[in-house]
Amino acid sequence: MTKLSERRISSPPADRQDLYSGLIRIHILFHACESTIFGLGMMEELARHGYRTSPGTLYPLLHGLEKRGLLRSRQVRVGRWLRREYRATSAGQQALRAAKQRVRELFGEIFDIK
Repeated sequence: MTKLSERRISSPPADRQDLYSGLIRIHILFHACESTIFGLGMMEELARHGYRTSPGTLYPLLHGLEKRGLLRSRQVRVGRWLRREYRATSAGQQALRAAKQRVRELFGEIFDIK
């Protein structure tokens, strides 16, 4: 038996992608609370969970979270390249705590967990 994190989930059809966008935002915020994240790293992380995101999808999500004050970014040099790294703000950490509570409640109902 495999652990949930080891299972491969196929990417949702495009017409259902919007159902998962909130969960993807929460997942991004979770990782940004744990450590510094960057676009390609998050694309790879999401791909591990079966979500194939393009830069044209992911970067607007990151920018939107930053615009809402949940993430803060800075450019850093990595070898010859510049990379934008993101970290959760205190507002982002509070938002994640609230999201966890709401997701727990909703999933409890969906999966009949008491």
